[in-house]
Amino acid sequence: MFHRKTSPAAGSGHGGGFVRKVALGAVAALTLVATAQAGASAAPASDPAPAPGPAPAPAAEPAQWVVLGDSYTSGEFVGNPSPALGNPGRDGCDRTAGAYPSLVERKLAADPPGGRAVKLTDVSCGGATIKEITTDRQTPVSPVEPPEGGWPSLSPQIGRSALGAGTDVVTISAGGNSLPFSKMFVSCLIGGIGQSDGAAPCRDAYEANGPVFDPESIQTKYDRVTREYAAMLRAVHQKAPGAKVITVGYPTIVPSDPATCDRQDSSELAADVQGLGRISVTHGDIAWLNGVNTHLNALIKALTKLSGDTYIDIAAPSVGHDACQPRARKWVEGICGEGGPYWPQETALGLVTLSCPDDERATLMHPNSTGQADTATRVEAAVRNALK
Repeated sequence: MFHRKTSPAAGSGHGGGFVRKVALGAVAALTLVATAQAGASAAPASDPAPAPGPAPAPAAEPAQWVVLGDSYTSGEFVGNPSPALGNPGRDGCDRTAGAYPSLVERKLAADPPGGRAVKLTDVSCGGATIKEITTDRQTPVSPVEPPEGGWPSLSPQIGRSALGAGTDVVTISAGGNSLPFSKMFVSCLIGGIGQSDGAAPCRDAYEANGPVFDPESIQTKYDRVTREYAAMLRAVHQKAPGAKVITVGYPTIVPSDPATCDRQDSSELAADVQGLGRISVTHGDIAWLNGVNTHLNALIKALTKLSGDTYIDIAAPSVGHDACQPRARKWVEGICGEGGPYWPQETALGLVTLSCPDDERATLMHPNSTGQADTATRVEAAVRNALK
C-alpha cells in the first residue's frame, strides 16, 4: 500500500485524517458492491462461454461420374427397371437397378472415396453403337412398355450426359453393337442349319466377303470399329479434358471349347425360330465367335492404352462362366434364360423371331446378376482409384 504525504487542513488533527481514511474505505467498498451487483445482473453465474472456433469448411462438391455404354452396361433384364415401369421418364434404354453402374453407385454411397460423395450420371442404352455414343442419334428398341408409335430418338450419349469440364470419371462399354454382334450371331444360327458340329459356315463367309445377311467381311468390321472407337475416345477427352477415362471390355460370352455347348439347349446357343424350328450355331462357329469377342476386346484394350486410359478386363475372370455353362456357373445367359418378369419371351432380330420356353426369357447372351456383380466389383475398384 502506498502512502501519500499531505498537509492537514486548517483546524484538523490526527482525528481528521482517520475520518478521511474511513470515508475513503467506505466509498471503495460501495464501489466494489455496486460493480459486483452490476456484473451479476449482466451475466449468468456460470463460467463465460468459450470464444467460437473457426467455421467448418464447406462440404466438397460431389465427384462427377458419367457412364456411357450399351446393353451390357444398362442391364436390360437384371433387376428392377430404372426408371420404374410406368414412369413417364422411361426412354427405352432398359437401364436396371441390377446393372453394374447402380451396384457401384450404392457401394460408393455407403463408403464415399476419400469421404467425397459421387454423383452418377448413367446414359447407357441397350443397342447403342459407338457412333450413337459420340455423333449419331439413337432410336431405342426396348420391348418393355413401348409408347404408341415407338420410342423417340435420343441425342448422342456424350451430349445428354452433360459431359464437361467438371466430369471426374467416365466409364465406357461399347463396340459389340458396332460389329454388330447380334446380326453376326443370327447369320451363324441360320448358317448352322443342317451343318455338322465341326463345320464353320459363318466363319468361312465372314472371312471372305460376309454372308448374305451381313455383306461385310470380319476384317472390314475390325478396321471400321477401330476407327470409330479411337474417334470416340478423342471425343470424350475433348468434352471432358480433366476426366479419368475407364473402358470396360466384354465378358467371355461363348466358350473357347465349343464341345461344352449342347446344340439343342435354348438356354445355351440354340433357338426356336418361327418357321424354322430349333436351330443352333455349329461348334466350329462357336469357337470362331469366341475369337471374334477376344479380338474385339484386344482392340478396345490397345486403343485404351494408346489414349493413356484404363482398361478393365472382364473376359479373363469370366472364363468358365460363359453361356454354355450350367445354371449355377454361368455369368452370361444363353439365347433364353432367367430374366425379370417384365422381359419378353420372344424377340425379333432382323428377319427372324426367336421364341423361348414359358419359364425363360429372351436374354440373348447378356450378363446375368452374377456377371453384373462381378463387373461391378472391378469397376468400383477402378473408379475409387481414379478418384484418389
